[in-house]
Amino acid sequence: MEIPEALRGLREDPVVEVTLPSGDRALLVTRYHDVRSLFADHRLSRNIARPDAARISADNELFVDPNIDPDPPKHTKVRGLVTRAFTARRVEALRPIAWRIASDLLDDMEAGPRPVDLNEAYAFPLPIKVICLLLGVPAEDRDSFRSMVDGFLSVTKLPKEEVARCRRDLWTYLGDLIDSKRRDHSEDLISGLIRVRDEDDNRLTEHELHYWTQGLLIAGYVTTASQIGTGTAVLLHRRDLVAQIQQDWSLVPSAVEELLRCQIMGSSVGTLRYAVEDIPLDGYTIRKGSSVLLSEESANMDESVFEDPFNLDIRRKENHHMTFGAGLHYCVGAALARMELQVATEALLRRFPNVHLATPGEQLPRALGGFMEGFTDIPVDW
Repeated sequence: MEIPEALRGLREDPVVEVTLPSGDRALLVTRYHDVRSLFADHRLSRNIARPDAARISADNELFVDPNIDPDPPKHTKVRGLVTRAFTARRVEALRPIAWRIASDLLDDMEAGPRPVDLNEAYAFPLPIKVICLLLGVPAEDRDSFRSMVDGFLSVTKLPKEEVARCRRDLWTYLGDLIDSKRRDHSEDLISGLIRVRDEDDNRLTEHELHYWTQGLLIAGYVTTASQIGTGTAVLLHRRDLVAQIQQDWSLVPSAVEELLRCQIMGSSVGTLRYAVEDIPLDGYTIRKGSSVLLSEESANMDESVFEDPFNLDIRRKENHHMTFGAGLHYCVGAALARMELQVATEALLRRFPNVHLATPGEQLPRALGGFMEGFTDIPVDW
């Protein structure tokens, strides 16, 4: 429930050698300014589909795809197509819809038995409903989609065969979904990408269309869901912070940002990169051929950037955390995630002023073996 103590002394060295779940070795960059600059450094490639690159998992390729070029200039062109769907104006247009979804979920919570698992009743349904609406995924497919994504994101959680089956099923499902949308045009994001693909083959290949659809669905759902659940649990563990928010609802945005900064549900393995040249760094040299992790978690605790970083301060100003990355690879869905987190937090605390954890925060079980490391069960009552 607390920020891991291991993060306190991590920045004594600019680079730390670590062992990944696969058993492979990699270099972890620890300091804020180094992490930020390396996000935009052309000497670090996101293309880790290389024989000598480290693997995150021994049993799962996760986001590695040899048919996708994740580096500029190709990535930049494709990213430009996708970011149109996540403009500030379009995200704000979704806010009333998110509020309605949150309200309906809270109605169901109020009418059902108590205590209730916040994950199953609220944290996971809200973002999956929003992203499926945005992309055009049928409501009846949400549960099966969630199961396939759970397997896709397994690091050590599931057997290799089960991971492979989930990956195949998800790819097949999305292929069928794309085919159906070609036959029945609509105004959702997937249909928009299909039009780009079909009208100009040089801008988006069929494989890229498939890959980006998969990536947007996964990123737009599971990370936000985990943050809603974990962030809310941290707040409820600190009733003094809940009281501050309920006395001043304008604190919701800064509270969301601080919970994102102090994220304890994610993992830096998502930023695994490969050094294509030697990179001098604070007296250390990252050698060509090294696999490199950019640690957002450590950067967010950097004492040279954040005053009293291990203190959860929901009134913190100038909170330029690295949770969404930086530069060319800054999360395209950051605005959508922020909006959903703000709605989810405020809606819950308004509807149930006395909402509290039904289990001590220290006893909440963690997800093990998956890409996300949030709490698996968050029983709450009011």
